[in-house]
Amino acid sequence: MKLKSKLSKTVKILVFILSCCGSNLTLSSQDKPNVVYILVDDLGYGDIGCYGATKVKTPNIDKLATEGKIFTDAHSASAVCTPSRYATMTGQYPFRGNNGKGIWGPAPVESELLLKTDQLTIADVLKNSGYATAALGKWHLGFKTGRNDWKQPLSPGPNDLGFDYYFGVPVVNSAPPYVYVENTHVVGGDPNDPLVYVGKGKPEVVTPITPIPPEASQRTVNMFKGAVAAHKIYNDYTVGTVLAGKAVDWITAKTAKKSKKEKQNPFFLYLATTHIHHPFTPGSNFQGKSDAELYGDFIQELDWMVGQVTSTLEKQGVAENTLIIFTSDNGAMLNLGGRNAVKAGHKINGDLLGFKFGVWEGGHRVPFIAKWPGKIEAGTVSNQLICNVDMLATFMALTGQNTNNLEHTDSVNILPALTGNPEKPIRNEVVLAAYRESHLSLRKGKWMYIPAQGSGGFTGSKPEQHAWGGAPAVAFIGGVNSDIENGKIKKDAPKAQLYNLEEDKYQITNVYTKYPEVVKEMETILESYRPKTEKTPKK
Repeated sequence: MKLKSKLSKTVKILVFILSCCGSNLTLSSQDKPNVVYILVDDLGYGDIGCYGATKVKTPNIDKLATEGKIFTDAHSASAVCTPSRYATMTGQYPFRGNNGKGIWGPAPVESELLLKTDQLTIADVLKNSGYATAALGKWHLGFKTGRNDWKQPLSPGPNDLGFDYYFGVPVVNSAPPYVYVENTHVVGGDPNDPLVYVGKGKPEVVTPITPIPPEASQRTVNMFKGAVAAHKIYNDYTVGTVLAGKAVDWITAKTAKKSKKEKQNPFFLYLATTHIHHPFTPGSNFQGKSDAELYGDFIQELDWMVGQVTSTLEKQGVAENTLIIFTSDNGAMLNLGGRNAVKAGHKINGDLLGFKFGVWEGGHRVPFIAKWPGKIEAGTVSNQLICNVDMLATFMALTGQNTNNLEHTDSVNILPALTGNPEKPIRNEVVLAAYRESHLSLRKGKWMYIPAQGSGGFTGSKPEQHAWGGAPAVAFIGGVNSDIENGKIKKDAPKAQLYNLEEDKYQITNVYTKYPEVVKEMETILESYRPKTEKTPKK
């Protein structure tokens, strides 16, 4: 089965490459820019200085903005981590994944690889064009075929999706196993003391992990026994340092000076940080340094990580020919760390309505900064509507490959918006997902249509609850929405939502009842996107 899958992907790649011949696939390796794609976890629209934050200091990220371009209308295809990453990797909306059933929530600990190994990925696109490729950091897209029993090798995985090298956190920093994985094996693994999944409720047998205080926010208890040495290597407070160090080492190795006879291939680094996902465990050098509690300290450590990458590019003499993209997988979450930051005066999603998991703007409108010296005008701002699902087509165009050869993709080439200032929209519409399938929504031009009440995300509201969202969370931050009163959806609120984002970016007024013709058009378009599944007739 595995051989068949690999052969299938090989054939697909060969056909893909051949189909590009005769197009504009003529760039030499010297002409192709290196690409560094920094994907941050849960970084909100208001979490960094260049997007308005005042309680945290982010000089390295802000410098990217000063030397590049900020996008004000960039979105993740989902307000949830795993489906958002699926969109980035594949150029497909996540509701198309899982054989049309959709990928809606975070991949569980035992999840199989959620991508098919014969799917074209962003790593494949660049690898096909001669790039060295690496994925560092949070994966959270599963491993193996069927249930992941965590027996090694952990394959298929990143190495089967176009990445030459992988090192990172296999799930997320708030869920086990609390170990690093390098390619297909646990770092520090011991055959005599293997990593064994035992599930929940067995504290007497699981391996101890780094102790953290309650104010660091939620972290799931360990569900694995064994691999004691591997667990000791993983320390919540040093993950940022470890991942930054790996990025520096990998870039340095790929840009080391070679003999005149050797060709210097371009490289693609996908750096998916665990920052600033809970638990908030900044290294000792960053603790207490921001004005936004541990949440802000974690952001400032993230900024240091970005600085490590950019300074290495400069040191190695490749910064001038490197495209850097900095963005987030979804909006910020109002967990304990987020609430403490809000109390300190920090606006995690700026003035946007909503939070992670929900389909209001705060859940999926994200920071997006691009820098490419000489190609992207420094200090510019774009209001083009773009989405993380667009990376596949964009990287194809970047490397001279013909995007017309793409099939079954939702990806749009946004390179013109990166390197220029098009008068017309690059995208006319984008489909945006919340955690709940009922809230699959449509953005078209100035209109945002949500076919249900509320955000479709978290609904917690009590001090002891981890996952705050929806109307209660809006009330907590002092937000305003016409459907909400006293932290609850009004009884007479419309059954769905329509917002004119051109006039009402912060979604204060639901105009669903005012524009029935617009609602009808949006419903029709949205329905055309929904997967058509045959229903089994009732007996």
